Amino acid sequence: MTTLATDAIVLHVADYLESSRILRLVTRDAGVQSVLARGARSSRKRFGAAVDLFAEGQAQLQLKPGRDLHTLVSFDVTRAHAGLALDLRRFAAASAVAEVVLRLVHEEAAPAVYECLSGAFDRLAAAEGGMAASTALGALWQVVAEVGFRPTLDQCAECHVALDPGQPVRFHHRAGGVLCDRCARHYPGGRLLPPDARDTLRHWLDNQVPPLADNAARAHQRLLREFLAQYLPDNRPLRAFQSWEGDFG
Repeated sequence: MTTLATDAIVLHVADYLESSRILRLVTRDAGVQSVLARGARSSRKRFGAAVDLFAEGQAQLQLKPGRDLHTLVSFDVTRAHAGLALDLRRFAAASAVAEVVLRLVHEEAAPAVYECLSGAFDRLAAAEGGMAASTALGALWQVVAEVGFRPTLDQCAECHVALDPGQPVRFHHRAGGVLCDRCARHYPGGRLLPPDARDTLRHWLDNQVPPLADNAARAHQRLLREFLAQYLPDNRPLRAFQSWEGDFG
């Protein structure tokens, strides 16, 4: 058994038996981990706000080799991200981000993903109006890039020829980004990406959060969902993402 102290964010909470909870955490030093918080339901004294969704802080874990469920020894909360629960758009967006991270990140150190998520939740907790969608979409594209699926935007993903940034291009999920006209003929489907939409994707991948109109947000949600479908490890639906896209896009 190994004891690990690491920064962590709570991404999912489920009741377990009569007095405990199972938390799924994204950690700086051990990726995504499932932990048992014994007694968390019967008393708030032991863990306090640590069992709240989206809480961030320093967690101490007991890791058991060969086990999928470990033990949460302590959790000192540094940020509660309470603003995420005060607005349905923010909460839906944060839930979609958490769901994708849980599906894409595994049990290995993920410091860049952790930093991305921590900063995104800080911004999202204070986001007003349509900025919540842009903040969440930016965070998700950054996570996609950090786990190895960064889309190609400035050159053809197939033949690598440079593409005019002022022209619409075909974005194909299976190809991993934009395609020139010649290569696009070998990849039926995809979506035509206007120059302004390509600029928005660049901003997000550079950790910038541009303003986004509602109709543009819906188009970008659809584009990202279709892209994720190519790279998720299984075919289970993204229920939180679909709820966010359908009701709060």
